[in-house]
Amino acid sequence: MDFLGLSNDYLEKDLEDAILRELECFILELGNGFTFIERQKRMIIDGEDFYLDLLFFHRKLRRLVAVELKLGKFKAKDKGQMELYLNWLNKYERQEFEEAPIGLILCAESSREQVELLQMHKDGILVAEYWTELPPKAQLEKRLHQALVEAKERFEKNTIYLE
Repeated sequence: MDFLGLSNDYLEKDLEDAILRELECFILELGNGFTFIERQKRMIIDGEDFYLDLLFFHRKLRRLVAVELKLGKFKAKDKGQMELYLNWLNKYERQEFEEAPIGLILCAESSREQVELLQMHKDGILVAEYWTELPPKAQLEKRLHQALVEAKERFEKNTIYLE
């Protein structure tokens, strides 16, 4: 996220504004088929206003893609918030030809074990980290190595279940 030019002291709105400034490049980098729908999508539930940060549509997937931005570390309650948004989108925004909406929570730090235990992938929700600056090389190498080890363990675990 270095390309956004944010200082270390910024708000969620600053992050959203920076992403929108780079939206054309951002969408092109995501691949063909993404279309920007709305920012701060207002949803009224039981008379209360809720706002989804960013809403996209993917033509090939034929589904809405909800994006929620979090400044801090992922928290289990973020899943509930995204589920609420996805269910609302499914009920009020989804067209007949579309698949169920999916969600992406972008946060400063994910909580791998919480994400795994919550089995968010089953609900069509993904969690990803963004970085405003790269960590020192040694720390980055350690994190990449750990991610590879975890991915290998998940692959081997899934292979055992498939046999």
